[in-house]
Parts: sequence; structure tokens; C-alpha cells
Amino acid sequence: MLSKNKIKFINSIKKKKYRDIQECFFVEGEKLVDELLKSDFQITDLFATNEWISKNESNLSLSIPLTEISQGELLKISSLSTPNKVFAIVTQKNISFSINEIKTKLSIVLDNINDPGNLGTIIRIADWFGIENIFCSKESVDLFNPKVVQSTMGAIFRTKVHYVDFKILFNQANDFEDFNIYGTFLEGENIYKEDLPQKGFIMMGSESHGISDEWKPFINKKLFIPNYPIDFKTSESLNISVATAIVCSEFRRNA
Repeated sequence: MLSKNKIKFINSIKKKKYRDIQECFFVEGEKLVDELLKSDFQITDLFATNEWISKNESNLSLSIPLTEISQGELLKISSLSTPNKVFAIVTQKNISFSINEIKTKLSIVLDNINDPGNLGTIIRIADWFGIENIFCSKESVDLFNPKVVQSTMGAIFRTKVHYVDFKILFNQANDFEDFNIYGTFLEGENIYKEDLPQKGFIMMGSESHGISDEWKPFINKKLFIPNYPIDFKTSESLNISVATAIVCSEFRRNA
């Protein structure tokens, strides 16, 4: 049974301020919790209906604090319109990266991504295409926002997301051998005609403004995703997560 204080605590961490103070976030739904249980993230509390417990109890570690709750109690803490049997509170993880690691691989760089659904989807895309590291500007939406976590469909437990100072990151990249910073621009080269390597930064800009003027000078390879047919009037732009998927797919097609 959930106490009033526990309900209050859980509802408080739906806000970034309190997630940061408590250094935790929450995960809900069978699919996400299943992925969580396979990861090395630390679960501080697990709340589940009798139905879920009966089906999964044999797979649970005895060290995980488990509380059986009713569907009504789940409704009081869920952020979903239709609560889904299980809810976990998880400790935030400080994830580091190695310069030697990123200089030989592809990474995604995200400039001021504001929409949580887009960030979550891009994390899922990175996971699909084997891209281990995503670098976000510090103004981007919080990784542990409930909508971000939900949109990742579990990829958040495998993909490393870092909030960094781009100036420092790009200056470090200048010392890497044969390492490019790619960005998408209307005046860029047709991505389908380029010979794309398996290392570098793929930079994507904000949903409404694209890549900030401050970072454009650091981009030494401009790419363009052409519409079809070229002379046909279409939408002005692609959704940022759709564009990211196309770019990542094209890089991997060249592998």
C-alpha cells in the first residue's frame, strides 16, 4: 500500500527540480521496466499490481524493494493516461565518456532539443543504429523527463547521453585525425551521393531554429536531405527525429 508521503514524493519527481534534488527518476510500464531490469541502473522502489508480480516474481532480485499496489493506487502516481501495472523509481546515473572512445566512432550532437518526444525518439534511433553516445547542449530537455524516458522505449538504459559545453567538445574534436562534424543544411551536399565514414559527430539543430549560429563555424561537412522530386513543392522541413533517422541510416548504409 502506498502512503500519502510516498505518493507526494513520486508526484514531486515529475518535475526536474525535484528529480535533480533527489537524483532519481521514474520508469513505468511493462516494456520499460523489463528493459530496466536487464540494465545496471539501480532501482530504489518497485510498485506493481498482483498480476505483474505473479508473472515476474521469479525474475526479480530479492534486493529490489517491491510493493504490491492496486490499479487505483497506480493511477495516483502514473503519468500515463492508462496506467500499466508496474512503476519503478530509479537512481540517476552519472555517465562519463572517453575521448579515445568517441574519436573512432559516430556520435550524435543535439543543439537545444526542446521536445521530450523528439529526444526520446532520437535516443531510440541511436540505439537502433549502434550509436553509443549522444551529446546534448545544456539547454536541451532533461533526459529524465517522464516523456523522454517513455519515448525511448528502453533505449535510455543502453545509450549514453551527456550534457556538455559544445565549445570544449568541438575544440577536443579538432585534435582528432580525419574526424568531421556533420550538419544538415539546405546548401549542403546531397547525403545520398556522399561517401560517409563510421566516425564523426552528426549534429542536429533545434526543432524551430536548426543549428545555432554559434556552432555553424565548427561544422566542416554540410549535408542535405533532398526532397523528391527535387522541383516539387513539399513541406518546408522534416521533423528532427525523422531527419536524424535518415542521416544515421545513410551513415550506416555506407558501413
